Amino acid sequence: MIKTIDVIVPVYNEEKTLEDVIKRLEQCDFCSLDKRLIFVDDASSDSSAEILSKYSNHLVIRHKTNQGKGAAVVTGIKNATADIIVVQDADLEYNPLDYNNLLPLIINDKADVVYGSRLKDNRNEKSFLFLSLIANKFLTWLTNLLFSSNLTDMETCYKAFRRESICDFKINAKKFDFEPEITAKVLKKKLRFFEVAISYNPRAYHEGKKVKAKDALQAVFTLFYYKFFN
Repeated sequence: MIKTIDVIVPVYNEEKTLEDVIKRLEQCDFCSLDKRLIFVDDASSDSSAEILSKYSNHLVIRHKTNQGKGAAVVTGIKNATADIIVVQDADLEYNPLDYNNLLPLIINDKADVVYGSRLKDNRNEKSFLFLSLIANKFLTWLTNLLFSSNLTDMETCYKAFRRESICDFKINAKKFDFEPEITAKVLKKKLRFFEVAISYNPRAYHEGKKVKAKDALQAVFTLFYYKFFN
Protein backbone atom coordinates (compact mmCIF):
# COMPACT_ATOMS: atom_id res chain seq x y z
CA MET A 1 0.00 0.00 0.00
CA ILE A 2 1.24 3.47 -0.93
CA LYS A 3 1.64 5.59 2.19
CA THR A 4 4.59 7.96 1.79
CA ILE A 5 5.92 10.54 -0.66
CA ASP A 6 9.24 12.35 -1.01
CA VAL A 7 9.11 15.74 -2.76
CA ILE A 8 12.49 16.59 -4.31
CA VAL A 9 13.13 20.32 -4.78
CA PRO A 10 16.31 21.29 -6.69
CA VAL A 11 17.36 24.81 -5.67
CA TYR A 12 19.76 27.21 -7.34
CA ASN A 13 19.56 30.96 -6.61
CA GLU A 14 15.83 31.00 -5.94
CA GLU A 15 15.72 33.49 -3.05
CA LYS A 16 12.81 35.41 -4.63
CA THR A 17 10.40 32.47 -4.75
CA LEU A 18 11.80 29.86 -2.38
CA GLU A 19 9.82 30.69 0.76
CA ASP A 20 6.58 30.91 -1.20
CA VAL A 21 7.25 27.50 -2.76
CA ILE A 22 8.02 26.00 0.66
CA LYS A 23 4.75 27.33 2.08
CA ARG A 24 2.78 25.97 -0.86
CA LEU A 25 4.40 22.56 -0.51
CA GLU A 26 3.74 22.50 3.22
CA GLN A 27 0.08 23.34 2.61
CA CYS A 28 -0.39 20.76 -0.15
CA ASP A 29 -1.69 17.45 1.24
CA PHE A 30 -0.41 15.29 -1.68
CA CYS A 31 -3.50 13.05 -1.53
CA SER A 32 -3.07 12.65 2.25
CA LEU A 33 0.25 10.79 1.88
CA ASP A 34 2.87 11.13 4.61
CA LYS A 35 5.19 13.64 2.92
CA ARG A 36 8.82 14.62 3.30
CA LEU A 37 10.35 17.61 1.54
CA ILE A 38 13.94 17.15 0.27
CA PHE A 39 15.68 20.37 -0.76
CA VAL A 40 18.93 20.05 -2.71
CA ASP A 41 20.76 23.38 -2.82
CA ASP A 42 23.08 23.25 -5.81
CA ALA A 43 25.65 25.66 -4.28
CA SER A 44 23.47 28.76 -4.55
CA SER A 45 25.33 32.07 -4.38
CA ASP A 46 22.35 34.09 -3.16
CA SER A 47 20.47 33.75 0.15
CA SER A 48 18.77 30.44 -0.74
CA ALA A 49 20.95 28.48 1.71
CA GLU A 50 20.14 30.95 4.50
CA ILE A 51 16.42 30.61 3.80
CA LEU A 52 16.60 26.81 3.83
CA SER A 53 18.48 26.86 7.15
CA LYS A 54 15.28 28.08 8.80
CA TYR A 55 13.42 24.90 7.86
CA SER A 56 15.06 22.24 10.01
CA ASN A 57 11.87 20.15 9.81
CA HIS A 58 12.77 19.30 6.19
CA LEU A 59 15.77 17.47 4.74
CA VAL A 60 18.22 20.00 3.26
CA ILE A 61 21.25 18.83 1.27
CA ARG A 62 23.83 21.26 -0.09
CA HIS A 63 26.23 20.62 -2.96
CA LYS A 64 29.70 22.06 -2.37
CA THR A 65 29.94 23.10 -6.02
CA ASN A 66 27.31 23.91 -8.62
CA GLN A 67 26.64 20.79 -10.69
CA GLY A 68 23.34 21.43 -12.45
CA LYS A 69 19.65 20.69 -12.00
CA GLY A 70 19.95 17.06 -13.05
CA ALA A 71 22.64 16.41 -10.46
CA ALA A 72 20.47 18.01 -7.77
CA VAL A 73 17.51 15.81 -8.67
CA VAL A 74 19.72 12.70 -8.68
CA THR A 75 21.01 13.61 -5.21
CA GLY A 76 17.40 13.86 -4.07
CA ILE A 77 16.52 10.49 -5.57
CA LYS A 78 19.49 8.86 -3.85
CA ASN A 79 18.21 10.17 -0.50
CA ALA A 80 14.57 9.24 -1.13
CA THR A 81 12.98 6.42 0.84
CA ALA A 82 9.26 6.97 0.27
CA ASP A 83 6.85 4.93 -1.85
CA ILE A 84 6.49 7.78 -4.38
CA ILE A 85 9.02 10.36 -5.57
CA VAL A 86 7.99 13.64 -7.20
CA VAL A 87 10.00 16.63 -8.44
CA GLN A 88 9.09 20.27 -7.77
CA ASP A 89 11.07 23.22 -9.14
CA ALA A 90 11.82 26.00 -6.66
CA ASP A 91 10.11 28.67 -8.73
CA LEU A 92 6.44 29.45 -9.29
CA GLU A 93 5.99 28.02 -12.78
CA TYR A 94 4.18 24.91 -11.51
CA ASN A 95 1.38 24.63 -8.97
CA PRO A 96 1.98 21.89 -6.33
CA LEU A 97 -1.76 21.29 -6.10
CA ASP A 98 -1.61 19.74 -9.57
CA TYR A 99 0.18 16.75 -8.06
CA ASN A 100 -3.13 15.70 -6.55
CA ASN A 101 -4.21 14.90 -10.12
CA LEU A 102 -1.12 12.79 -10.87
CA LEU A 103 -0.78 10.75 -7.68
CA PRO A 104 -4.06 8.75 -7.73
CA LEU A 105 -2.87 6.77 -10.76
CA ILE A 106 0.10 5.46 -8.75
CA ILE A 107 -1.78 5.17 -5.46
CA ASN A 108 -4.47 3.06 -7.16
CA ASP A 109 -1.83 0.88 -8.86
CA LYS A 110 -2.69 1.99 -12.37
CA ALA A 111 0.70 3.54 -13.18
CA ASP A 112 4.37 3.41 -12.23
CA VAL A 113 5.21 6.82 -13.69
CA VAL A 114 3.00 9.86 -14.30
CA TYR A 115 4.07 13.09 -16.01
CA GLY A 116 2.24 16.38 -15.64
CA SER A 117 1.81 17.61 -19.20
CA ARG A 118 1.58 21.32 -19.91
CA LEU A 119 0.47 20.56 -23.46
CA LYS A 120 -2.42 18.19 -22.94
CA ASP A 121 -4.38 21.40 -22.34
CA ASN A 122 -3.94 23.44 -25.53
CA ARG A 123 -4.71 26.64 -23.66
CA ASN A 124 -1.25 26.45 -22.08
CA GLU A 125 0.47 26.80 -25.46
CA LYS A 126 0.03 30.56 -25.46
CA SER A 127 1.90 30.72 -22.14
CA PHE A 128 5.09 29.36 -23.71
CA LEU A 129 7.75 31.51 -25.29
CA PHE A 130 7.65 30.69 -29.00
CA LEU A 131 11.11 29.13 -29.29
CA SER A 132 10.61 27.14 -26.08
CA LEU A 133 7.36 25.72 -27.44
CA ILE A 134 8.95 24.74 -30.76
CA ALA A 135 11.93 23.11 -29.03
CA ASN A 136 9.69 21.25 -26.59
CA LYS A 137 7.43 19.92 -29.35
CA PHE A 138 10.42 18.82 -31.42
CA LEU A 139 12.08 16.98 -28.52
CA THR A 140 8.79 15.33 -27.60
CA TRP A 141 8.24 14.30 -31.24
CA LEU A 142 11.77 12.86 -31.38
CA THR A 143 11.16 10.93 -28.15
CA ASN A 144 7.96 9.45 -29.57
CA LEU A 145 9.71 8.56 -32.83
CA LEU A 146 12.63 6.81 -31.14
CA PHE A 147 10.70 5.01 -28.40
CA SER A 148 7.29 4.44 -30.04
CA SER A 149 5.58 6.45 -27.32
CA ASN A 150 2.78 9.03 -27.43
CA LEU A 151 3.95 11.72 -25.03
CA THR A 152 2.88 15.34 -25.31
CA ASP A 153 5.42 17.00 -22.98
CA MET A 154 8.70 15.14 -22.43
CA GLU A 155 10.46 18.19 -20.96
CA THR A 156 7.99 18.79 -18.15
CA CYS A 157 9.33 19.25 -14.62
CA TYR A 158 6.35 17.48 -13.05
CA LYS A 159 7.22 13.82 -12.78
CA ALA A 160 5.89 11.28 -10.27
CA PHE A 161 7.53 7.87 -9.85
CA ARG A 162 6.84 4.74 -7.89
CA ARG A 163 10.25 4.63 -6.21
CA GLU A 164 10.72 0.88 -6.54
CA SER A 165 10.25 1.19 -10.32
CA ILE A 166 13.25 3.48 -10.81
CA CYS A 167 15.48 2.65 -7.83
CA ASP A 168 17.80 0.58 -10.04
CA PHE A 169 18.30 3.38 -12.60
CA LYS A 170 21.81 4.81 -12.82
CA ILE A 171 21.22 8.42 -13.82
CA ASN A 172 24.24 10.14 -15.38
CA ALA A 173 22.61 13.51 -16.16
CA LYS A 174 24.00 16.63 -14.55
CA LYS A 175 22.03 19.44 -16.11
CA PHE A 176 18.83 19.68 -18.20
CA ASP A 177 19.59 16.31 -19.79
CA PHE A 178 17.87 14.69 -16.80
CA GLU A 179 14.48 14.85 -18.53
CA PRO A 180 15.44 12.98 -21.72
CA GLU A 181 17.58 10.46 -19.83
CA ILE A 182 14.97 9.48 -17.24
CA THR A 183 12.25 9.43 -19.92
CA ALA A 184 14.31 7.19 -22.19
CA LYS A 185 15.00 4.76 -19.36
CA VAL A 186 11.37 4.67 -18.25
CA LEU A 187 10.23 3.97 -21.82
CA LYS A 188 12.88 1.29 -22.42
CA LYS A 189 11.88 -0.44 -19.19
CA LYS A 190 8.24 -0.37 -20.42
CA LEU A 191 6.86 0.91 -17.13
CA ARG A 192 3.19 1.83 -16.89
CA PHE A 193 3.39 5.44 -18.00
CA PHE A 194 0.66 8.11 -18.17
CA GLU A 195 0.33 11.85 -18.61
CA VAL A 196 -2.12 14.18 -16.85
CA ALA A 197 -2.83 17.79 -17.81
CA ILE A 198 -1.44 20.47 -15.48
CA SER A 199 -1.38 24.28 -15.35
CA TYR A 200 1.67 26.35 -16.23
CA ASN A 201 2.82 29.87 -15.38
CA PRO A 202 6.24 30.32 -17.05
CA ARG A 203 8.82 32.89 -16.07
CA ALA A 204 10.20 35.25 -18.70
CA TYR A 205 13.85 34.98 -19.70
CA HIS A 206 14.81 37.93 -17.50
CA GLU A 207 13.09 36.34 -14.49
CA GLY A 208 14.86 33.02 -14.36
CA LYS A 209 16.88 30.20 -15.84
CA LYS A 210 15.72 28.83 -19.20
CA VAL A 211 16.76 25.94 -21.40
CA LYS A 212 19.10 27.21 -24.13
CA ALA A 213 19.95 25.94 -27.62
CA LYS A 214 22.92 23.92 -26.34
CA ASP A 215 20.61 22.21 -23.83
CA ALA A 216 18.26 21.22 -26.66
CA LEU A 217 21.19 19.77 -28.62
CA GLN A 218 22.29 17.87 -25.50
CA ALA A 219 18.76 16.48 -25.18
CA VAL A 220 18.86 15.22 -28.78
CA PHE A 221 22.21 13.51 -28.14
CA THR A 222 20.88 12.01 -24.89
CA LEU A 223 17.80 10.55 -26.56
CA PHE A 224 19.85 8.90 -29.33
CA TYR A 225 22.48 7.67 -26.89
CA TYR A 226 20.02 5.91 -24.57
CA LYS A 227 18.07 4.52 -27.50
CA PHE A 228 20.98 2.94 -29.37
CA PHE A 229 24.08 2.79 -27.15
CA ASN A 230 22.98 2.20 -23.56
